[in-house]
Amino acid sequence: MTEELKTQGTDHLVAIADQFALQGKVISVQAFGSGNVNDTFLVTLDASAEKHFVLQRINMRVFRQPELIMQNMRAYTDHVRQRLQCSPLNRRWEVPRVLPTKNAQDYWRDTNSSFWRAISFISASQSFDTMQSSSHAQEIGYALGMFHNLISDLSPEKLADTLVGFHITPLYLQHYNEVLTKTSVRQSPEVNYCLQFVSDRQLLAHVLENAKTKGKLPLRLMHGDPKINNVMFDTATQKAVSVIDLDTVKPGLVHYDIGDCLRSGCNPAGEETTAWEDIYFDTELCQEILTGYLSVAKAFLTENDYIYMYDAIRLIAFELGLRFFADYLAGNIYFKVKHPEHNLARALVQFKLTESIESQETKIRAIIQDVK
Repeated sequence: MTEELKTQGTDHLVAIADQFALQGKVISVQAFGSGNVNDTFLVTLDASAEKHFVLQRINMRVFRQPELIMQNMRAYTDHVRQRLQCSPLNRRWEVPRVLPTKNAQDYWRDTNSSFWRAISFISASQSFDTMQSSSHAQEIGYALGMFHNLISDLSPEKLADTLVGFHITPLYLQHYNEVLTKTSVRQSPEVNYCLQFVSDRQLLAHVLENAKTKGKLPLRLMHGDPKINNVMFDTATQKAVSVIDLDTVKPGLVHYDIGDCLRSGCNPAGEETTAWEDIYFDTELCQEILTGYLSVAKAFLTENDYIYMYDAIRLIAFELGLRFFADYLAGNIYFKVKHPEHNLARALVQFKLTESIESQETKIRAIIQDVK
């Protein structure tokens, strides 16, 4: 929670939550989740049916047009609900609902013009920051595959680009180089390692965008942030039941999603570890995730999609490290941090993960061929 919200106090949060409480009285509002961008709270109601919902303040420094996020969420959820009504699944699968205000709006602006929205809470579910088991890994893959499958027939033109440039790696590299020219870099072994790491991989940034330009990879709809803690699991069955955090659902390449899912899922230590020198990419988990993913994604993937899969896995770890490092150099503007060196530590984790992926290229390519 930001210092501003702490200063305003609980009564302020309760008053905002009350705008969305159509049934029952607000009992409590508590900080919720571990997101790096928005402020998220769990609201508890004195209600007979749905006792909880999720309240979020959208970070408008990141999302300059938050109304577009809500339009996209409506388009996505409406489409998926229709798909599921026509072709029901034989297992539990839920789509977060946008909850209206008492004035029947998608959002609420408070006296400070902050942008608030509420979404349904996926009950009897939990998420994990690191992989729990091989079966868990398959379910992570299944969840992303199901997400992509359910929107594979929704035209990308029907959704707005809520975050222009997001997951366009060459633009992150351009931003990094601009920051570098404006910043007086404080030298340290860790900073020097990152500087050299990026310098050695300038050409890597263009691989997927070049393939898109040449028509080898089609524009589809992507989640944008399918790390493993955005997959919800049924607490009883331990099966995936939902993919959440839909702010970055937008036109793009599904390869960015595949790479991001594997980047976060195959790093057993997690991206917040401080033991960055021990980071490695777990190829057994990679195989399980891809097996789960392709069990539902084969229906729409092309041969070129498989050809660029390894590049995606390598690129996204590099891209996130680049973003963390650039934000560290710029003064920690984009990502929330707990201390001044936090984004540098995060960058080191991603760069070490990239190194581990590169050292196992032959094995990872073989896995892709085995499971396709």
